[in-house]
Amino acid sequence: MNSLTRYLRKLMPQRADYAALPSTWRNDLLAGLTVGIVALPLALGFGISSGAGAEAGIITAVIAGIIAAVFGGSHIQVSGPTGAMVVVLAPIMSTHGLQALALVTVMAGVLVLIAGALKLGRIVSFIPWPVIEGFTVGIGIIIFLQQIPSLTSHSYTPSSNNAAVAAFQALTHAEASYLLWALGAVGIVAACMILLPKVHAAIPGSLVGIVVVTIMSLVLPSGLASIGALPNTVHAPHLPAFSSTALTTLLPAALTIAALAAIESLLSARVASSMSDTGPYDPDRELVGQGLASIGSGLFGGMPATGAIARTAVNVKAGARTRVAAIFHSLVLITIIGVAAQPVGLVPLASLAGVLMVTAIRMIDLTTARSILTSTRSDAVAFTITALVTVSVDLIVAVVIGIGVAGFLILRRLSRSTSVTVETIAHSPESSAQAIATIKIDGPLFFAAADRVLHSALAVEGVSVAILRVSRLGIVDATGAHVLSEIVRQLSARNITVLIKGVQPSHLELFRRVGVLESLQDQGHIFQDLELAVEYAKLHLSRT
Repeated sequence: MNSLTRYLRKLMPQRADYAALPSTWRNDLLAGLTVGIVALPLALGFGISSGAGAEAGIITAVIAGIIAAVFGGSHIQVSGPTGAMVVVLAPIMSTHGLQALALVTVMAGVLVLIAGALKLGRIVSFIPWPVIEGFTVGIGIIIFLQQIPSLTSHSYTPSSNNAAVAAFQALTHAEASYLLWALGAVGIVAACMILLPKVHAAIPGSLVGIVVVTIMSLVLPSGLASIGALPNTVHAPHLPAFSSTALTTLLPAALTIAALAAIESLLSARVASSMSDTGPYDPDRELVGQGLASIGSGLFGGMPATGAIARTAVNVKAGARTRVAAIFHSLVLITIIGVAAQPVGLVPLASLAGVLMVTAIRMIDLTTARSILTSTRSDAVAFTITALVTVSVDLIVAVVIGIGVAGFLILRRLSRSTSVTVETIAHSPESSAQAIATIKIDGPLFFAAADRVLHSALAVEGVSVAILRVSRLGIVDATGAHVLSEIVRQLSARNITVLIKGVQPSHLELFRRVGVLESLQDQGHIFQDLELAVEYAKLHLSRT
């Protein structure tokens, strides 16, 4: 009971979370202000792209941002709506409608919370780097493609949920004049985002670009669609309506959202920990915090939240040292909406599309992609397949397939590293049949290498004694141990006496349970020294 209490306390907010605040509060507030300005267009854009609406994006950035900052396992992580979540949420909104948003968000939050309570936070460490990068590239491509429909027409809505197909459909129904105005808006925003930070790093290029495009759309007859009316307050929380049918129907979607939220949040927290010296992150507490954040977001009408790598990086670079920075970023956002909801509603959707397109392009690191593609064939295959499946099928399916492909390829590589070397020692010059063979097995002996090792070992011919040398075995599973027992039995059936040399203490119990030792003709046929084994073999041949 005491251990459970200690564990639960570990998952809760601690006074130590704010120990450095007296000396860092100025930096934290400045970082929070910076991130808040950067997060505003992203929150609006991701909310709209997901189909949940700009209001849902802002609510998520505010409510989930505060809750995750307080309860999460990272001191400097910033949470809110993200591009990866948009990719998953958009088809769900298209299939189940906006009325399902609150319920699926709360359900996903509960699942992430349970994962944290069950200590599943380390699961992200099992995802290979090429799979993570392929997943990121795929997300970047999808986010870019998702913006195309908003640039081609004022009213056309593609029928497909697939981003690539929807983008193609939108292009085939594009209105020429609208497309030109929209591309001009995207160009202005992109130029501001790329060029202004080169003038001074503190200039929020995306926000400046949006302001410029908004003013131009008000002055010129562009006809560009805008965000529309936004509330200047956050609605009171309320439980979403649910039924057993709704819960069953939305469970697969909630599982997908929860898996993505957990993976992305843990990856972001790990990156943040490597960027700053503010201390390690607690992965289990991070999942608890993210679960509570999505639950809170759903109750207030928001969308599922995750840790946001880009905003977290801005937070670190701006000098954040404690959770106060992330909390203040949410307060900045709610203040902006409270004061300027009406002007924000005039922002053209094309300008937000420009922000997201540049963000998507920045997600694709060509240097990283090149290094993976030129590293090993297995890593290149895992990277490519993950990216392709992410774009064409589904994010979580892509991660599962990517891990499966990477796992299969690494197992194949490991199995090929296992070698079997047969050497013959003549005992009597007059009789070649009276020979001793040493069968040396090096490397891991597991299911993927088992058949090859069995065939290689049984290929030995014209000997009376075989010495199995197993001192250099690596990992051995039950299949590998069973193969050793089969080698002993089949060689013994051919009247070949089998000795085993060099059984490691870590393998002894497995060999005993699987029957390797029992398969020997004599329990005295186990040696630790090769010379003693050879001498015994010669003596045995002399007696026979």
